[in-house]
Amino acid sequence: MSSNYTALGVQLMTTGEKAGTWGDLTNTNWNIIEQISGGYTTQAITSTPTTLSVSDGTAGATLAHRIIEFTGSIGEATIVTIPLDVQTFYIIKNASSGAYTVQFKYVTGSGGSVTWSATDKGTKLIYAAADDVTNPNIIDVGFMTSVVDDTSPQLGGDLDVNGNDIVSAGGADIDIIPNGAGDVNLGADTVQVGDNNADATITTQGTGDLILNTNNGTNAGTVTLADGVNGDITIAPNGTGIAKAVDAADATGAIKIAGLETIFIPAQGMFGTTTNGAEGNSVETTATRPEMKVLDFDPSTIEYAQFSIAMPKSWDLGTLTFQAFWSPSTTDTGDAMIGLQAISVANDATSDIAFPTAVDVTDTAGGAVEDVMVSPVSGDVTVTSAAVDTYTYFQVARNATSGSDDFTGDVRLLGIKIFYTTNAANDA
Repeated sequence: MSSNYTALGVQLMTTGEKAGTWGDLTNTNWNIIEQISGGYTTQAITSTPTTLSVSDGTAGATLAHRIIEFTGSIGEATIVTIPLDVQTFYIIKNASSGAYTVQFKYVTGSGGSVTWSATDKGTKLIYAAADDVTNPNIIDVGFMTSVVDDTSPQLGGDLDVNGNDIVSAGGADIDIIPNGAGDVNLGADTVQVGDNNADATITTQGTGDLILNTNNGTNAGTVTLADGVNGDITIAPNGTGIAKAVDAADATGAIKIAGLETIFIPAQGMFGTTTNGAEGNSVETTATRPEMKVLDFDPSTIEYAQFSIAMPKSWDLGTLTFQAFWSPSTTDTGDAMIGLQAISVANDATSDIAFPTAVDVTDTAGGAVEDVMVSPVSGDVTVTSAAVDTYTYFQVARNATSGSDDFTGDVRLLGIKIFYTTNAANDA
């Protein structure tokens, strides 16, 4: 009875045969077994299919090695096959060049196979089951990669981290991206982003939105942005975008940003002072058209008007600026000087106090009667005794006796726009 061979080429000698050659044949068998146990080899896969064949009784067959590295440049999707009766496991790395898939399968049949994607140049742990005569399966065990070489390791199940950190070698990015439309779930009580005092950035891939949900998106939870030392929390759009919020009714609005704000006081909200007061007037343009309610300031005498407001609590108590809205009583190209001064009075304090020095803004008339003129923004106006929960008096005057005011008609004040800076998101 003659010898036969295993699926991987080991010679099985019959008792009594091969007289005088057992030593050489056995040594060959041991060499085959050694390469099956831990041997490494390369296999060029420059054509498809690439067939890995058995070499009966001879060492060196690619399929009888434990570790195989696919090499070569491929120009199409490539298939590598093994015989139907091979039963073993492999550690195989796809080191071929070319952006094409590589499939490892039995030579025939409809059993399972293992495929490297077009961009996957990683290492896989695979076993060939030989579990069916005609349709055996080849199965990818799961995670098997070199930390250095495999840039796209895949997890077939849970990843247990015995240490505290998942660290990227060389400071490269670590991306956790679900396959398709799946979710990435973080089950920890606290998720920390960032290292030491460096900025932490959470971005979306492509044009997708970044959504923070609680309790699977129901209304039972709260999204809280907290700073451990009462510092600022900054929500900043990238580029020229606007930071917005959406309420339960899908109404969208910009998030209020502390900064420059305005208050407009119309002439109707002012009054001419008892002494040298500006004269209230109503200017009808044409019947049923806009009618201007104004305060007329004389071109030769300094006249005054006042108004009072309680400044918002979010005001930073700093200086103010203003613009004057007015209309010329005559067509003239001269300059008009309009000034503003302000003082705050605290609870249970007297209002019998002197205004500080006015800050003037100069505007060129340049228009006709009934035109609306808007002055430049003034310089800084200091509010004397500025404080929270105070009552602030404002006085408007035309500096008619200054040589820089040469507008020959009345300045008809329509209103004053005050610019102030906030340092809080609301007035709570």
